Amino acid sequence: MKMQVYTVENIPLIKEGDDIASIICENITIEDNDIVVIASTIVAKAEGRMFRLEDIIPGEKALAIASKHDLDARFIQAVLDRSKEVLVDHPIFLVETHNGHVCIKAGIDESNVDIGYLADLPSSPDESTSKIGSAIEHITGKKISVILTDTNGRAFKIGQTGIAIGVYKIHPVKNWKGQKDLFGNTLEITEEAIADEIAGAANLLMGEGDGGYPVVIIRGLELRAEEASIQEMYRSDREDIIKKGLRSLSKV
Repeated sequence: MKMQVYTVENIPLIKEGDDIASIICENITIEDNDIVVIASTIVAKAEGRMFRLEDIIPGEKALAIASKHDLDARFIQAVLDRSKEVLVDHPIFLVETHNGHVCIKAGIDESNVDIGYLADLPSSPDESTSKIGSAIEHITGKKISVILTDTNGRAFKIGQTGIAIGVYKIHPVKNWKGQKDLFGNTLEITEEAIADEIAGAANLLMGEGDGGYPVVIIRGLELRAEEASIQEMYRSDREDIIKKGLRSLSKV
């Protein structure tokens, strides 16, 4: 088995209304079973999901949380507007977004955007990913998958890594239950976060600075599925003991 990873060269600075699928297809040859990995920042730009703090008026909750941080209360309000629940408000600002993604500051991005602007995550990452994926398939006639990524920190470890926030025709989790290990034992609980693993591999080439590449092609893995959603990898509230613990702490 062999996996190949390619950056897509010559992606221009993306602006609102740009056709990301066409831009990708103009700059690399797509093959069947390719996995196209796309940084969420350029999708936010193409969808016009940019905003300015000067257009926001903070409420009482934002002012209260801002008093605990060295952050503008208008920024706090922007995070609250995009959040279903605040899990930790200090010393970090950890929230669950309306689509179930748990992250710091609702994933609002201050990097690689015009001065004075901030970038949202796509409001419906699977929908955004599907639009791009189906357009690439229409243009090329190839059957592909797409993963939309962001960078996240990790509990218990230092450093950020690429993670999947939206998928098109690839299951985010591979279930190994019922299969045999090397010694013939039946696997009972092994679920592999393949979309996050692919996002992390792509992030090594994407980079975080001004020389980054927002689109990466993963070739050699046959993981395409007809129906898939990022929601497959989110635990329900009933199962998520970490959220339960954080909620308990907030009441102390």
